[in-house]
Amino acid sequence: MLRLELPRARDGGYRLLAIGAHADDLEIGCGGTVLRLAEAGLIAEARWVVLSGVDERAREAAASAQTFLDAVPKKDVVQRSFRDGFFPYEGSAVKDFFEEELKGFDPDIVLTHRRQDLHQDHRLVAELTGNTFRNHLVLEYEVPKFDGDLRSPNVFVELDEDVCKRKVDSIVDGFPSQGDRHWFTADVFWSLLRLRGLESASRTGYAEGFHCRKLVL
Repeated sequence: MLRLELPRARDGGYRLLAIGAHADDLEIGCGGTVLRLAEAGLIAEARWVVLSGVDERAREAAASAQTFLDAVPKKDVVQRSFRDGFFPYEGSAVKDFFEEELKGFDPDIVLTHRRQDLHQDHRLVAELTGNTFRNHLVLEYEVPKFDGDLRSPNVFVELDEDVCKRKVDSIVDGFPSQGDRHWFTADVFWSLLRLRGLESASRTGYAEGFHCRKLVL
C-alpha cells in the first residue's frame, strides 16, 4: 500500500470545507478524519456546513460541530433548513446557496457526500460540490444506510482507536433523536471503521474511506 502525505499547508494550516446534507452526516462520514487533522494542528480554518435540520436536529448539529471542531482555531458553522428528502425539488435554492454562500471560500480540502449515494439529498450535494469546487481536492465520504449502496473507496485515512472511540461515542451521544433507528448503533459505525482499516492495511486496524475523482501527483 502506497502511503502519501498531504502537501505542505499554507501558513497556519489547511482551510477545510465540510458539507453535509443532514445533521450527523459529517460526523458519520468523516468525523474521525476531522478529529485527526484538527488535533494534529493541521486545520487553521474550517467551514462546517449542515444543510438540513430544524428544532432538535438543528440543536444537535450545532453542538456536535463544536465537539468535532474543538481543536480548530477558526471555525464557522453554517446551518440551513432545506427540507429533508426534498433537495432535488428545491434544487434552485440549494444551488443558489452554494453559489452565493460557499463559492467565496477557497478551501484546501473539501469533504462532501458521494455522487453514487442512493439518498437523493446526498447525491445533489455531491453534484453541486463538484460543480462549485472544480479545482480543489474533493474527498467524498460514505454514509452506511438501509439501501446498501457502499462501494470500494480509493482513499483511506488511518485512524487510531482512541479517535475512533471518540468519534463513535460523540455520534451516539450527540444525536439522541436518531436512537430509535435500527442502523444508528455504535457497532455499525465501528464495523465500517474496522472494514476500511482491513482494506487499507491500516497499522492501527481502523480507517475512514473516501472516493476521490481527481488527484494530481
